[in-house]
Amino acid sequence: MAYLEKVRNLAGDPEQLELAYQEALQLGEGDAFAEALHAVHAEAGDNLLFAAWHYRLLHAAARAARRVIAWSWALPLALINGLLLWLVSDEGRYVLHVTNPFSSYQRQSGTPLVLLLASPITAVFIVVFLAGSGDRRWRRVLAIALALAGLTAYVLMAYPQTGTRLYQEQYLTLMPMNLALLAWAGIGVYALAGHWGAGHRLAFLLKSLEFVVVAGLFGIILALFTGVTFGLFSALGIEPPDAIVRLFIAGGAGLGTVVAAGLAVEPGVAPRQQSFEDGPSRLVTLLLRLLLPLALVVLVVFLAFIPTNFREPFENREVLITFNATLFAVVALLVGVAPLDGGDLGRRSRIWLRRGVVALAALALIVGVYALGAIVYRTLDDRLTPNRLTFIGWNVINIGLLVWLLALQRRSDWATWLGALHRSLTASMLPYAVWALLTLLALPWLFPINTGAVDAADLPREIQHLIGEEPYPILLKCPTSPHVYLLEGGQKRWIKDIPTFEAEGFKWRDVKIGRCQAIDALPDGEPIPPDAGSPPGP
Repeated sequence: MAYLEKVRNLAGDPEQLELAYQEALQLGEGDAFAEALHAVHAEAGDNLLFAAWHYRLLHAAARAARRVIAWSWALPLALINGLLLWLVSDEGRYVLHVTNPFSSYQRQSGTPLVLLLASPITAVFIVVFLAGSGDRRWRRVLAIALALAGLTAYVLMAYPQTGTRLYQEQYLTLMPMNLALLAWAGIGVYALAGHWGAGHRLAFLLKSLEFVVVAGLFGIILALFTGVTFGLFSALGIEPPDAIVRLFIAGGAGLGTVVAAGLAVEPGVAPRQQSFEDGPSRLVTLLLRLLLPLALVVLVVFLAFIPTNFREPFENREVLITFNATLFAVVALLVGVAPLDGGDLGRRSRIWLRRGVVALAALALIVGVYALGAIVYRTLDDRLTPNRLTFIGWNVINIGLLVWLLALQRRSDWATWLGALHRSLTASMLPYAVWALLTLLALPWLFPINTGAVDAADLPREIQHLIGEEPYPILLKCPTSPHVYLLEGGQKRWIKDIPTFEAEGFKWRDVKIGRCQAIDALPDGEPIPPDAGSPPGP
């Protein structure tokens, strides 16, 4: 065998033996290395290093051949998680309403509480599963559970302080995504403790993708089962109560996510030593690699249409959302196609995979810069909002990841490109979690109630309501008068003329028509510009 002499010569050097093994894996020759190691161990049975490697490889082979799922932990926890989500999914009792802080006007529709609680609760049950059926690090489980509970409580207490009704709605729309990301980070803290190397981090990302795919399959099966069941009820003229509907949807989702974690992850095993060669892992990897050339074609066509539709993301919010969703999907695809060791790929396949990864990253970088430019343009043309600030941050992180990936691939050769890919793909894990945490904590304070409402209690009722509904600047106009006023500090500031209005950067879309009596009741402030003279009445 080709590796016999190489292994014999490394009898006293464990570090070089490990490097030789990793190199064999990258070349797709892990089995050949294992055969040589077992043969050398048989020759020199008293060598402790070879004996350790012999049993290590036997254990790895046995574990790969027989995957045991801890159903005794997974099923009870999945049932409890499903019941909890079912309980809090009652929109008649658990809904967060956006309220105008001055007029107490409350939106009829609201954000279901289950959208905020689902990810933290499920993450805690997944961590309990990993601990109970694995290494039982209960103190770490408790710390993660308390941290997620604290963050969720913060959102519930802070959202009414997030400025106007629009900003409260945006904050509540963003927080399910942020809490889901932080819940995922909490699971990562548990799984990666003591295993922070690039290989372990990439393995955790791959297992995360596998979990998402398996949970998605559960969701499809649940949807089909629910549709058939309620179809039968309808055919019999039976209208199932809301509690039963929620049990199928929210309870089934809570059950399926924990079961998906049990199927995807082997508790007590370091991320890099998890099985990736069988079951759902193998299927997910093959599907994503098949999607790689299709994604390249789609991005090329996508970019080809940009010159003829250049203004679309700058003027159409839905198109801009599509651009950002595409960017996140490409990043997830890059993670999914990255091989841990290249052992399942031949040399030619590795060459084409590397070229595909570099091409996809380069095309995605163009999309990312374009999307970031559109968000910045819309911000400068209008105003900074919680949504725009959050997605500017996500775009900067994604662009940084893609630039770093391309830079490392440019500097690496065919022997080192895989390690460089691992380092670049896992480099953004911490920035993602930190940005999610920062936006969760800071948005209520960065976008507070309109600072122009210093003495809001003394203002006319309809002006108070307007302050709670509209972000700064609030521009007022009486329907029978040409004059426009800026509401600031509880006072109305007369804007001298149209050139002054435009020079201040105000937009006509921000001008609100109000009752002349209400505007007249506001005290006069300093005109704009200050030397404009005495302000006229509305």
